[in-house]
Formats: sequence, structure tokens, C-alpha cells
Amino acid sequence: MNSVQTSYEHIVIGERGIPLIAGTTMKVVELVVEKLAYGWSAEELFFQHPDLSLGQIYSALAYFADHQAEFEKDIENRLELSIKLERDAGTPPLLTRLRTKGLVT
Repeated sequence: MNSVQTSYEHIVIGERGIPLIAGTTMKVVELVVEKLAYGWSAEELFFQHPDLSLGQIYSALAYFADHQAEFEKDIENRLELSIKLERDAGTPPLLTRLRTKGLVT
């Protein structure tokens, strides 16, 4: 995989132009979404991702802070796509059967 080093020690830009944590397949946006969704600190993110170093996490959070508008737009686009895919998929057959039997509402 070809990637481009950034001025952030632990962040590279992958082939598709997506910021990644160097040496991993984790996208910076994935870590950021966890921070935003759960309100986790860098230390909690480190606890949740023992395969990452605290330095990698802080570098990802610094990268996010310096590119926040881009990340917010990316996250918004991902949410819209998720909603569209869920809507297009319709109700799963299992859920329909469970509702028919009164097992779920």
C-alpha cells in the first residue's frame, strides 16, 4: 500500500486520500467518531484500542483538530449514506417474522 507521510508523526494519507494511523488499517475518522459518540478521552481510546499507542491516538486527535471542518463533512456524508442504505434495505425478513409472532414491537 502506498501512502504519503504527513507532518503528524503517526498519520499517513492512504491511497484513497484517507488519513490513517501509520502502521495500521485504522482510519482517523473511525477514532474520531468514537471520541465524539462516546465522549471518550485519549486515555479511554487507548484503553479501548490497546493495539494503538497513546502517541498514535494523540496524533490522530491533533490531525482531527486541525482538519475539523473536513472531518465533520465526511462524518455527515457517512451518516447520510448509512441512513440511505438502511432505508433502501427495508425491513429484514427475520424482524418481520418476529413482529408477526409478537416477539418484538
